Amino acid sequence: MKTETSVISANKKKNQFIKDLRKQKTLVFMSIPFILYVFVFNYLPLTGWLMAFQKYRPGKGLMDQEWSGLFQFKLLFQDETFLRVLRNTLCMSLINLTLGFITAIGLAILLNEVKSMRGKKFVQTVSYLPHFLSWIIVCGIIVDVLSPETGIINQLLLKLNIIDSPINFFAEAKYFWGIVGASNIWKETGWNSIIYLAAITSISPELYEAASIDGANRWHKIKHIVMPGLKPTIFILLIMNIGNVLNAGFEVQYLLGNGMIQKVSQTIDIYVLKYGISMNNFSLATAAGIFKSVISIALIVLANKAAKAAGEERLF
Repeated sequence: MKTETSVISANKKKNQFIKDLRKQKTLVFMSIPFILYVFVFNYLPLTGWLMAFQKYRPGKGLMDQEWSGLFQFKLLFQDETFLRVLRNTLCMSLINLTLGFITAIGLAILLNEVKSMRGKKFVQTVSYLPHFLSWIIVCGIIVDVLSPETGIINQLLLKLNIIDSPINFFAEAKYFWGIVGASNIWKETGWNSIIYLAAITSISPELYEAASIDGANRWHKIKHIVMPGLKPTIFILLIMNIGNVLNAGFEVQYLLGNGMIQKVSQTIDIYVLKYGISMNNFSLATAAGIFKSVISIALIVLANKAAKAAGEERLF
């Protein structure tokens, strides 16, 4: 009986699925070009992952290469340079993730509290603008601001008698991660706050009115209305950003890094460029890319399960 019931239930679901497809056939046909685009540009290139298991040499077909098994992966984890850039990538990603969340949420809450619409629009516009600048321009600004001779930071520190002589921020490794974190905050905080502002505006005004009747001040409203209203959005974005924890960036580290601080400035992407592509070791570069992808997928799945166990919003 159970088997027959399950078969009938499966047939009903199948028939309902076919009916839904027929009802929405226009949307289905419209989605075909996008599905083909994703397949051609996102999934078809995955055949190149075979290079990670080969001693790939340009000029031969992909299936005509000499196979090497897991040799490239063993080489990665035996390489002290790769382990060092993995540490750098994780540290800079965690700094960007933590500071990015705190500043974006804080800015969204502050903007929500601004009553003057002109003032609010002005602050929003000013905070969004850096997002549209390329990293080349941003890094140029950072170099000028932190310059030992003419940089405004050194000038202020000297005038306030905090330091006795100018600091060369790009010659000492201890400053680099902080510079990268501050650069990402300045460039992306305004843009990242947009989704939190949208989430805040979706909160029912009746909750604020009820809180005002109960004598709640602004801080109480932020604590008991705004933050709980933001919680689902925060969890969804956190899960998605955890999946990018090995994508600390490339441009800013590449442009601001130099030989004196390369032990802390190089990321996995720079490692792939320097020791893989530039040295024609495409197998090693592919192995590093696969490692990043597998870890990212694993982190998203684990974060999603943790959110599910905690009873919070999740991706799937």
